[in-house]
Amino acid sequence: MVAPAVPEVTEEVLHEAIEARTESLSSLRELGPPDLVHLVKQPLRQQTKQVGLYHHVTGVDASSSASLAAYINTLAYKEFGPSATTKTVEGTYCCYNAFSRVDMRVYAPFPGSVESYCIDERGEKRKTTDELWLETYLCSVLRAYSYADDGTGDTIRKIIGVRRFNPVTNTETEHRFLSAAEQLFFRGWSLGSDSVVQVPNVVSNHLTTGLIKYFHTTGRYASGINLFEKLRTQNVEVASLLAKVMFMGNEEVQGIRVLHEAVKELPMDYVMLDTQAEFLLKKAETAATPEQKEERLRLALGCADRSTIAAPSEFGTWARLAQVYVAMEDWENALTTLNSCPMFTYQDKDAPVMPEPKEYHLPTLAETRLDEIDSEPESRYAEQIDPSLLGLRAATYRGTFKQAYAILTEMTAKIGWDQLLKIRSNVFVMEDEYREKQESSHYPANRNPSTDVLRGSPDPGANGGNAEVEETEVAEKNEENGQETDGGPTAATLTVNGKPEDIERPSSAMDPDVVKKAEENGTEDHSSRLNNKRLCERWLDSLFMVLYEDLRVYTIWRTQMAQYRAQSMQYKKSSEEWEILGSLAERLQHADEAVEAYRACLGQRFSPKALAGILKVFMKTKLTRDAVAAVIRLVTWQYRWYSEFSPELLHTIRILIEDEGAVKIRSIVQATNLPQNVLDLTHHYAALCATFRSSGTEG
Repeated sequence: MVAPAVPEVTEEVLHEAIEARTESLSSLRELGPPDLVHLVKQPLRQQTKQVGLYHHVTGVDASSSASLAAYINTLAYKEFGPSATTKTVEGTYCCYNAFSRVDMRVYAPFPGSVESYCIDERGEKRKTTDELWLETYLCSVLRAYSYADDGTGDTIRKIIGVRRFNPVTNTETEHRFLSAAEQLFFRGWSLGSDSVVQVPNVVSNHLTTGLIKYFHTTGRYASGINLFEKLRTQNVEVASLLAKVMFMGNEEVQGIRVLHEAVKELPMDYVMLDTQAEFLLKKAETAATPEQKEERLRLALGCADRSTIAAPSEFGTWARLAQVYVAMEDWENALTTLNSCPMFTYQDKDAPVMPEPKEYHLPTLAETRLDEIDSEPESRYAEQIDPSLLGLRAATYRGTFKQAYAILTEMTAKIGWDQLLKIRSNVFVMEDEYREKQESSHYPANRNPSTDVLRGSPDPGANGGNAEVEETEVAEKNEENGQETDGGPTAATLTVNGKPEDIERPSSAMDPDVVKKAEENGTEDHSSRLNNKRLCERWLDSLFMVLYEDLRVYTIWRTQMAQYRAQSMQYKKSSEEWEILGSLAERLQHADEAVEAYRACLGQRFSPKALAGILKVFMKTKLTRDAVAAVIRLVTWQYRWYSEFSPELLHTIRILIEDEGAVKIRSIVQATNLPQNVLDLTHHYAALCATFRSSGTEG
């Protein structure tokens, strides 16, 4: 298979990229940045001048110095021939070992012998060992999955010029990967964990996340069951991972038995309890009768509730409990539970910190040329965008705040904004209500979110920001739009062309800090109705304001669309604006409107984000031919930007083959009216499924 092109970033000062990487080692927190490949070249006609070039890469075999030196050689020997203008003088490959927190380096001069060494956090040089290479190899595979793009292009755009390869291409490399994972499994907690997990442990860390993602992507469930069966004999906690893989592989009865036996040994293991709750919640969605659904949700509630007791400081347990309450349509308890979620500041993946380069060279392979895709970069940045669309803060949410917001939007989609505000005012002490009571009496002593319900992290701001500042910003924005910012729930309503719309601006919930100050001044008890209410965490109050902004912009868009259609006029937006509106509708769980916006975007220019959004709908509705057409274009766009591996796209193709059979999918791909070199890129993904003997590849 043709390899992606090689991007080149030119240094201002020779070796400054390597020096910058060395300086950043002490600040790395988790898996580390993608591998750095640095080459020194000199023009054939000017032997005294040397130029430093580099690019980043993931998925290269890092099991030994020889395999990394081989990668450098493939780059150096590309230049041989009569048309060559430069020659490579030396190459350095840097690969981070997150277990021992050292940067493994291979230095290859041309000509000369290869040297391998490692640099620790203090910048000191150390010798390499077989154990260090084993750790480095495992970290390399995990990074390949962690830094892979999901098909939308968002990850690709974060770091310019990263080549992405598939680290596990056959059963032989799979055996090596799983063998390394088995040897280092019980040290996995030291790698850290996803931002929604506060304390990494044996079964919640980057290693287990990478393993589960691998089995989900490739469908190699038997290999996963075999691995976790062996590890379970050493630690019963691994039963939760074993059960997850069994559920993925449709071995549900056996998975339940595994959990049943394990919970008898560890009745308060929160990961096992959460795994049970998740399984029961999914089963409730497919229940045949309302009674069956109610019974399954009741069982899920018991497991989820117990998991919050077992791990009260973990976000995931509280979020699961809130999801169960939403499924039960117990809205007040859902909101109360959401308010109890511990929120953590989002920590992004380790990214390379490089000095400003002299120039970029981003070549395109002939095999990836497709007119509709090649025109994308030029048109993307020349568009005017409505400032109100750029200011939607929900689009920037990550980690715990993104998941909490998703639960809030799900509630809104099911019961509507007005009903949500009503439930909010029933559950929480509202500011106007508190002020009113203050005038007539005193607020009850010793009230705070902790005494009402187990409260979350004291961090008030979304994604680590200051919620009060964010609220002020929203208020100022509303003032600029001619809306009032104080008063009751109906103090401000959405207006479109001077006509009020049915979207109320939420009044503020009472700030817990203000109540605390009132308590310090000495207060007395009053009003049992207020006593039974809770204080709303500031981050949740801020989320309501952000949700209001989303709904306001969405309603304006839909109202204007309806008005234009009624007058048989075309509603015009730039492609970037359509992409943002599609993302907004998707966030608010309006799938049809999201597809409509994404289609409008694609009608003007190619957008991987829009096409990936539509692909989800194609897969849900089983529109096979449309799904295949979308996958072909997304795979080609990935190759265009140096990525031959996207776990999500590989998973999509595997599911298509599972549902329709490999022969039919290959025939649909081949029948597409696109150049053969473009179709071959998708055939490569299908061939991977055949190599792994995925379901459906036999016919």
